[in-house]
Amino acid sequence: MTHRPTFLQIDDVLVSEEVLTEYFSCDYARCKGACCIIGDSGAPLEESETEALEMNYPHYRGLMTPGGRQTVADKGFFEVDRDGDLVTPLNGGSEECAFCHFDDAGNCLCAIECQWLKGLGNFRKPISCQLYPIRLMHLSSGLTGVNLHRWDICRDAFAKGKREGVKVYQFLREPLIRYFGEEFYEALCEAEKVL
Repeated sequence: MTHRPTFLQIDDVLVSEEVLTEYFSCDYARCKGACCIIGDSGAPLEESETEALEMNYPHYRGLMTPGGRQTVADKGFFEVDRDGDLVTPLNGGSEECAFCHFDDAGNCLCAIECQWLKGLGNFRKPISCQLYPIRLMHLSSGLTGVNLHRWDICRDAFAKGKREGVKVYQFLREPLIRYFGEEFYEALCEAEKVL
């Protein structure tokens, strides 16, 4: 029998209890950015992010691979996947996000975020990337679903979170506040105490 998570509602947001009870801490030393180069679709995008990707392109273009720059020239800054969702474009014939940057050791990083961390541009990276392993769902009722996504390439991150005692929502404090606000995050903290 599969476990079905229960949800709690904070204003117009439905949060899977797993976000509060499961452990997670990105183990980049083990995965080396695999989430940016493995998958059948690009990273989900909010409509408002497509303009930010284009506007900040001069800042991060130079860090992208030649293939990534060609993908943007061919496809633009986003594409629509088979589910009809806006996503980052993938380099032709691969699973690699067009916005990847590889350092000298072959580690995959986000070109957009690398430049943002240097103070260049005003867009860090898509919120779906920063919030992972949380996935957002915009429901027809007007509510937003906050769900935990489990991906095999992140098994080391779930194990590391458990070792370190870091819950998913704690690891994602900054992007949760970025997207939902401080009051929402405080409500999550209070809800976790009850659970």
